[in-house]
Amino acid sequence: MDNWRKSSYSGPDDGNECVEIANSPTHIAVRDSKAPARATLTFPTGAFATFIEALKNTPRN
Repeated sequence: MDNWRKSSYSGPDDGNECVEIANSPTHIAVRDSKAPARATLTFPTGAFATFIEALKNTPRN
């Protein structure tokens, strides 16, 4: 995937500490912007919404 973009929640003070997302017609990929050459999570397009909802519902410490 070549069309990586940073999270819209990433601000100027965040540096590279955010996630990047790329999408194709069938999949969405997520990677850590601090280490883009490392592991990437790849989801079928429909499963990505479920993943995001699970993150939203996860308690933060």
